Amino acid sequence: MQNMNSPSALGGGCNGGLLLETGQETLRLEIEALVSLADRLGPDFVQACELLLRCPGRIVVSGMGKSGIIAKKIASTLASTGSPALFLHPAEGSHGDLGMLTRQDILLALSNSGETGELLAILPAVKRMGVPLVAMTGNLRSTLARMADVHLDCRVEREACPLNLAPTASTTTALAMGDALAMALLRARGFSADDFAFSHPGGSLGKRLLLRVRDLMHAGDRLPQVRPETLLHEAVLEMSGKGLGMTAVVDMENRLLGIFTDGDLRRAFSQRQEIWSLPMEQFYHHQARTITADALAAVALAQMEEHRIGVLLVTDQENHLVGAISMHDLLQAGIA
Repeated sequence: MQNMNSPSALGGGCNGGLLLETGQETLRLEIEALVSLADRLGPDFVQACELLLRCPGRIVVSGMGKSGIIAKKIASTLASTGSPALFLHPAEGSHGDLGMLTRQDILLALSNSGETGELLAILPAVKRMGVPLVAMTGNLRSTLARMADVHLDCRVEREACPLNLAPTASTTTALAMGDALAMALLRARGFSADDFAFSHPGGSLGKRLLLRVRDLMHAGDRLPQVRPETLLHEAVLEMSGKGLGMTAVVDMENRLLGIFTDGDLRRAFSQRQEIWSLPMEQFYHHQARTITADALAAVALAQMEEHRIGVLLVTDQENHLVGAISMHDLLQAGIA
């Protein structure tokens, strides 16, 4: 069996220095391509953005091969940042999928050469429908560039591939141009963090932006609470039954007075032995950390981490106890 670390397995004597040099050169070429792209950005980019902003339908993104992969990512980024979008495979478009495109839409077409046959084949139908065409190519004189209502120049001096063949720098610039469009549209639409969260409800970022304390807190019968006159052994039973490692202390009108934790219990036992029949008013802390039910769960997490505590009590504007939220709740919800 051939040793995969041998020179022959690594391409006929390719050494580590050459591997590193090739990787660095690849990144340098792609960075240079991006810098050049940024320097060329001008009125055509603004015109494309204005056209996309006025679109009453969807942005339909299309491309073939590697450009198709980039087109799928651009469509996904647009859709998740406030610009309804979908991907259309140009080859399938000629066989029925062009029905995905409506007269209210815009076609954003990607082709480095600007001469991709599958894309050009659907353009007559697109033009007959009166659908605006924004093209991203690396060839200003290409058929696709000339047919476009707006052309975005994504040309590169050379690919990062040592053979100048594999799509590398060109796909990087196309991807970056798509990101530039999406971010410009996001800003123009006033798309907010809350808007972003609503389109990402299943991810951890969406949870951090959407979930509020009221969604996770313990309330009602699940909330441990006692009065100042409650005897310690009764308070311990309340704590054990609710499983939060603490109990809130409230007055007769349910206003928060303080908190008593497992740690307070251990400290009380270390100071004296006969404590079971003593009232809670001799033990609880009068300064409890609190939060409102409308606060983001992520804010609750930040407060717990800052103060190194495992539970926050939830109160209303009149300091009435309404709930409690623990670090365990945040972990289970995927916030922490």
